[in-house]
Formats: sequence, C-alpha cells, structure tokens
Amino acid sequence: MSGHSHWAGIKHKKAAIDAKRGKLFSKMAKEIMVAARLGGDDLAMNIRLRHAIDKARAVSMPKDNIERAVKKGAGGSDGQSLVEITYEGYGPGGVALLVECLTDSTNRVFSEIRKIFDQAGGRLGKTGAVQWKFKTYGLLAVKKDAVEEDALLEMALEAGADDVTDQGDVFEILTPPERYYDVCRTLDERSVPTEVRELTKIAEVEIDVDIGTAQKILRFMERLDDHDDVQNVYADFTPPQEALAQL
Repeated sequence: MSGHSHWAGIKHKKAAIDAKRGKLFSKMAKEIMVAARLGGDDLAMNIRLRHAIDKARAVSMPKDNIERAVKKGAGGSDGQSLVEITYEGYGPGGVALLVECLTDSTNRVFSEIRKIFDQAGGRLGKTGAVQWKFKTYGLLAVKKDAVEEDALLEMALEAGADDVTDQGDVFEILTPPERYYDVCRTLDERSVPTEVRELTKIAEVEIDVDIGTAQKILRFMERLDDHDDVQNVYADFTPPQEALAQL
C-alpha cells in the first residue's frame, strides 16, 4: 500500500463537495438513520453509528440535525424504508468502481446509476465483479508540521496502525478497521490534530492511468457522488497530482 496517496483523492473530493453542503447533510442523515436503525443509538456498541456521526461532524453538520437523524433511525422512522445496495462496475481505462447507495427505490436508483455509467463510457458488472479488489481501512492524515515523523510513527504503530507514509504535505496513516478508533483515541490523547479521519475502502492493487483518463474518471466519480442516493464511491486507482490540479 505504501507510495499511494489516498489522502490526495479525499482532499479533492472534499473540495468538490464543499459547495453542496445541503445535499451532503441529507446523505449524512440517511447514513445515521440506517446505522441507528440497525444497531441502536448506543455509540459504544454501534461502531457504524459512531463513524457516521464522526463523518457528519467533520463536515459541520448541525448537532440538532444529527440528533434528529439518530432518533428517527432508532425509533424506526424514515430509516426503515431505506435499503442499502452496492453497484459494481468499470469506468474509463478499465478502472473498477464500487458505488454504495442508500435508497427508497432500488428500481429507480439502478436505472439512474446505470445511465451515469453508460454516459461515461463505463459499464455495470454483476455482484462480486470488483468487490474482491477492495478492503476496508481506517485512514487518517496528519499535517507534517503538527508532529515529528518518528513520534507519530511510534504512537500510531503502538495503537495498531498498519502503516505511516510521507505524502508530501501530510503523513498518511492506514489502520485495520478494528483498530481505527484506537489510533484516533491515541492521537487525540497526544493532541495531534488530523486533517481527515474515516473508514474507507481501498483497492489492494491500484492501477496506473494517464492524466486524461484520470480526469475522466474523476469527473465520472463526481457525477456519481452528486446523486442523492449515493453514499460512497471507491475506485482502484490513485489520481495523479497533475490530474487533480487541472480539475
């Protein structure tokens, strides 16, 4: 996994969605409601809910909105009608994609996601077509001026991280999902601020694409992200810095 800057792609995504905060809040509320419906409202026992709330707070979702979504989900209201579904397929350059959705209409969302794939020159695959390529990780990014590299490496690995790499402007930390909150807690206890922290899916082997193809994929992923029912989009490539800079 070393050498690939997963933080770079997330930083680009954060910039792209910053102007769509209202839509983002709606997506966060959906995830919170479903997490509360499935696992209850106890954050200590419901890791999925804890992570959903962390993501909502990271984009400055109001506390009242978060609490309302938790109550609706835990009470069986609204969240009960939402169905989780993951679409798998290929985009420009043969890049594999996972598209995670929460929807109240599987027929509608399938038709709309397929249309986005078709228009981008991609194609949807069958269940299991590309999911095997991806693995869940905890991902954290720490600005390089916030901590010494040796100190960060020691505390992260002791807390259970898999890897710490230098990615130019940040140190990137990858953790197994079960140790993600251990690493988060350790950094908080040492007052080490993070630029990003989230559970995400990363391809075990990432493919290289040229700048033109990377730009097509990134625009394709933005179109998918912009869909109201799409929660997450993952691809098995790391976008070149030049492609990110030109978008």
